[in-house]
Amino acid sequence: MKAGVVVVGAGPVGLMLAGELRLGGADVAVYDRLPAPSGESRALGFTRRVAEVFDQRGLLARFGELRQGQQGHFGGVRIDLGALPESHHGVLGLPQSRTESMLTEWLTELGVPIHRGHTLVDLRQSADEVVLTLDGPQGRHEVTTGYVVGCDGGRSTVRAVGGFDAPRTVPSRGMYMADITGVEVRQRPIGERIPGGHMVLSVSLGDGYYRILVHDKGLRPPADAAPPAYAEVADAWQRMTGESLHGATARWTAAFDNSSVLATEYRRGRVLLAGDAAHDTPPLAGWGLSTGIQDAVNLGWKLAAVATGRAGDDLLDTYHAERHPLGTQLVRNTHAASQLYLSGDEMEPVRAVLRELVDGGSAARHLAGMVSGITVRYDLGAGEHPLLGLRMPPDRELELVGGGRVRIAELLRAGRGVLVDTEPEGAAATLGADWSDRVDVVSGAWVPAATAGADGPLDAVLIRPDGHVAWASPGGGDLADALSRWFGASRAVVAA
Repeated sequence: MKAGVVVVGAGPVGLMLAGELRLGGADVAVYDRLPAPSGESRALGFTRRVAEVFDQRGLLARFGELRQGQQGHFGGVRIDLGALPESHHGVLGLPQSRTESMLTEWLTELGVPIHRGHTLVDLRQSADEVVLTLDGPQGRHEVTTGYVVGCDGGRSTVRAVGGFDAPRTVPSRGMYMADITGVEVRQRPIGERIPGGHMVLSVSLGDGYYRILVHDKGLRPPADAAPPAYAEVADAWQRMTGESLHGATARWTAAFDNSSVLATEYRRGRVLLAGDAAHDTPPLAGWGLSTGIQDAVNLGWKLAAVATGRAGDDLLDTYHAERHPLGTQLVRNTHAASQLYLSGDEMEPVRAVLRELVDGGSAARHLAGMVSGITVRYDLGAGEHPLLGLRMPPDRELELVGGGRVRIAELLRAGRGVLVDTEPEGAAATLGADWSDRVDVVSGAWVPAATAGADGPLDAVLIRPDGHVAWASPGGGDLADALSRWFGASRAVVAA
């Protein structure tokens, strides 16, 4: 079999990436080692930016009613998200299995095959293709593809056999996690610090299930990824709290340590990494999952454009350039938040200072924006408009020339670029017509009409498929250069 792109791993990141690739016109297939979805809850929600990303593709509504957190925190220091001028509220209590199920249904609608029960053994790449060796239900076989993306988790086989350098930090403590039923557990939704540098967390999952997490400073880091017996988890909980949960039944258990992995490069030729395969950190507030989904949305449209010949190979270099700094930030933030929360009383003066800093003002906005992901800014080169490189606010509305209103998120449903011109038959729209096979050109007026403010005036804007602003007027640089850089040569140039 030959596919344009093979995604290894059918977790949320791999599924999201496969959908993005298909929207971009790429021939894509997904391979996963498990014979069926695990059904495990794992990450319990995602950040505000990921909620926006799902909304951009029309996927957020598929979850039905969602619970949003009214209070954010960094390392246990609370941030009043309601006091901020823009919503930073993430989604809480949503099991990862529901996210995977929703994305699987989406891929089925898009016609993307998901091959389960296939374990990657090796790969080799040449200048033109990648050949994967897999063990599947029918035995060992090879799959040839143009590109492969490893979305196969923190112990990524793609990362290992692809020759990526990904040093792991030395672990210093272990932790247990489990989903249990048959008992009542007092709620500790952002955790409860136990003297001596320990912590326990508990949150209701509904239907009589609870998520419990135990950080025990004296717990030895697990030697492997094997799940612990539930009795070990219950013993650790009782040591920390004095409460016995031994009568519960566990749906699943897991053991982690506090080490982190960050690949030094996200791309080696035709092999790329995304999600935990690129940056593996201890579980914390869904940060790893959320960063991985944003990896997928950054990479998908770029790789689709290259795989289908619409853009040059150098477009893929922007994936590492834009997302590796966010992986570095994720590792740093996870370590900092863990140190802040899990250290003993000696850290209390630092916590007190941070509580003062986040009591409103710029520090609160900075931390909340960093955790929520909505202030991520990519370095897109020359240009002075305040929105350049940021995500375009998805709820901003446009009054269309032909009548009706539309949100920016709705304009991004198809996974294409969007060029908005507020002047009917304006210069931006006229120029953009040469890229209309890849970029939707929309004319209208902003609602409300007065657009000056923190973002400055906005006469026209070019939005990438991932929702980030590639060009804006006034002050955003040359539109033709931006269109060529992100969407390839115009039709006029290709025809010539």
